[in-house]
Amino acid sequence: MFFHRKTTMITPAAALPGRTEGAMPIPEAHFVNGHPLQGPWPDGDETAVFGLGCFWGAARVFWQTPGVYSTAVGYAGGYTPNPTYAETCSGRTGHTEAVLVVFDPAEINYDQLLTVFWEAHNPTQRNRQGHDVGTQYRSAIYATSDEQLHRAEASRDRYQKALTAAHKGEIATEIATAGAFYYAEPYHQQYLGKNPRGYCGLGGTGVSCPVSLAT
Repeated sequence: MFFHRKTTMITPAAALPGRTEGAMPIPEAHFVNGHPLQGPWPDGDETAVFGLGCFWGAARVFWQTPGVYSTAVGYAGGYTPNPTYAETCSGRTGHTEAVLVVFDPAEINYDQLLTVFWEAHNPTQRNRQGHDVGTQYRSAIYATSDEQLHRAEASRDRYQKALTAAHKGEIATEIATAGAFYYAEPYHQQYLGKNPRGYCGLGGTGVSCPVSLAT
């Protein structure tokens, strides 16, 4: 019963009420690269939001990617305003653990970020990643523009062909327009930068994702 509750998406009416005030304090600088964790961002930089399991390892994947200016972890895709980590992990907020990625499109484009996303985790697992079970670990892409939404859907279709050829199953990734992104508690930010031997449950399928040739 516990497993079922953790992997069943809460309805808006049943979600925790949250709070209209009480946003998490945000550290002034990224622990790894020293850049800010919230805007305004450098001119020309864009943002993307991804969920791919425990956000500790997910954030590290992206801050290690050339062209990424900053990363922050938080909660996205849910109903409860200003949730806490404990509330999110209860499965009663509707959020997934997510990473806000700030990137310079002159150095790395969105299609290349999508390739990093697909290859860093197993998108065929529904409401889990490995031993991490629950709707808060679901695979998700939250597009910050119509163009991102189109490219995310096209990328999913390309990767599904590669997964099918490798007999790896069907993609379960949620793809939607981005809503509110709530920053997680300060101790979660760049956790694996502060604790290099800390837990990371990410694991990919071993199948490469073809990058779009479109410009």
